[in-house]
Amino acid sequence: MPKPILKSGVRILRPVEYEQLREGAATLENQTRSDALLLTGLRYIEAQRLQTNPKWVDGRFIHLPPSAQRKAKRQQRERWVRLSSKGASLLPYFFKTKPLPIWKGWTQNMERWATKAGLDPAGLGPKTLRKSWESWLVASYPERVLEVFLSQGHTQMTALSHYLGLPFTQGDKGAMLEYVGGWA
Repeated sequence: MPKPILKSGVRILRPVEYEQLREGAATLENQTRSDALLLTGLRYIEAQRLQTNPKWVDGRFIHLPPSAQRKAKRQQRERWVRLSSKGASLLPYFFKTKPLPIWKGWTQNMERWATKAGLDPAGLGPKTLRKSWESWLVASYPERVLEVFLSQGHTQMTALSHYLGLPFTQGDKGAMLEYVGGWA
């Protein structure tokens, strides 16, 4: 297994690593919550707010109003988050799960699941799935990076410095298609 990808101390998962982590989560509820965090690419607090606001989903998009974000340095007051086919079909199940735990609780869950699955827990936390998702989208749709950045709520400079040139193999990129298919 290649070394973990860490960017600013945050783990970016390859698809095979995500599948290991998901297997370690064991219960369908935890797997559904993990899938929702990955496949929406939402910030953790945004996902927590989305859970109680299913009306924000509009077909293949999530409309995040200003109240969803509240990030001090945000560049967009509101945004439309594009969903992949898998992401759109998963959300109804996400709304039926129990609420996401506090930040620290989710970090501990991810570390526990990784250890259980034989995955190095280095850098795992609530930012992991969002950063992994954006990285997968950039690797899969390099011609649409501007759309990826806008959907994720990033400026071009932020995204370029964080998500381009990551060491994904052709095998990684092929495995990403199962998740990102239908996004574009």
